[in-house]
Amino acid sequence: MAVYYWGSSGSTVAKIQQRLKDLGYYSDNVDGIFGENTYYAVNSFQEANGITTDGIAGNTTLERLGITVNESLENDLNILASAIYGEGRGEPYTGQVAIGSVILNRVESDQFPNTVSNVVYQSGAFDSVRDGQINLTPNDTAYRAALDAINGWDPTDGALYFWNPSTATSKWIWSIPIKLQIGRHVFG
Repeated sequence: MAVYYWGSSGSTVAKIQQRLKDLGYYSDNVDGIFGENTYYAVNSFQEANGITTDGIAGNTTLERLGITVNESLENDLNILASAIYGEGRGEPYTGQVAIGSVILNRVESDQFPNTVSNVVYQSGAFDSVRDGQINLTPNDTAYRAALDAINGWDPTDGALYFWNPSTATSKWIWSIPIKLQIGRHVFG
């Protein structure tokens, strides 16, 4: 069951906003962030269409808007944004996209699991999983970076690894040839 409400973000929220805009209920920017204006637009749409007026875009509202939700894609986006935020908050935007790209490059590689979730949660793969930072709420920048990575921007040109040279403790990681550095991370 898909439910989107005040505070939700991501590609489906952007679809909701665009559809409401197309129908004349929403006049703000389509930014993928469910805030006050999205809430009131959903309320107005629900009221006009005989749906329980609660400002929450659940299955009935989404169906009437003509939006089908690929919950797998939405889940991937959320996990990717969480990993980007846990590993790279405070890094330059390009570096955050690069972190997402590394994860997606691993999904495509035969050397790693073939889903975003399995790559991110692979034992020992990411410090943010080990230390619990994966559970922090990602910010809008992390979601935008995840979307840019999903949409094909790869600043790493296919890298499968990244690490911070000043904090890396694994001797093995230094055997990976470094392609580039973005912010405090190197990519190989």
